[in-house]
Amino acid sequence: MNARTTQFTTPPSVVAQISQLPQMNMAEIKAMWKRLFGGDTPTHNRQFLERRIAYKLQIVEFRKVDRNLLESNKRRIETLMERGKVTARSKDYLPSVGTVLTRLYQDVEHRVVVEADGQYEYEGRRYGSLSIIAREITGTRWSGPLFFGLRQNQPAKKSKRGARK
Repeated sequence: MNARTTQFTTPPSVVAQISQLPQMNMAEIKAMWKRLFGGDTPTHNRQFLERRIAYKLQIVEFRKVDRNLLESNKRRIETLMERGKVTARSKDYLPSVGTVLTRLYQDVEHRVVVEADGQYEYEGRRYGSLSIIAREITGTRWSGPLFFGLRQNQPAKKSKRGARK
């Protein structure tokens, strides 16, 4: 994975501001909106305003950490819109390095450690795929990410032709 990711946790000051939103009266909410967005509120729906304010507070804080974040995201969105369709990322479900995946199967706890080179360690051996590990554990073919709970099972696709006769 060549994409640069910024590890960031929301500072306590932003969390405190967001947690105070429900206690603020509507006049205070509108004043905060005006300060953050530079105009009057578009609606009087409090839940909408609180959510947008919370999001904006986080954006402001993220910009302090990575000034190029907004621009790079805009470029990605424009590129996706130009292509016309979004292609699925094949490895979005991969956990970060050092993560321990645990699965209880037939009353035995199985632990898999995610390695830095994209490999997995299970019972002292290295594997290139979670599916191979799942097969070794169960004796049957499994989607590794599904077996370890990294993905949800997709519902079966309906036939375009209808039921068989």
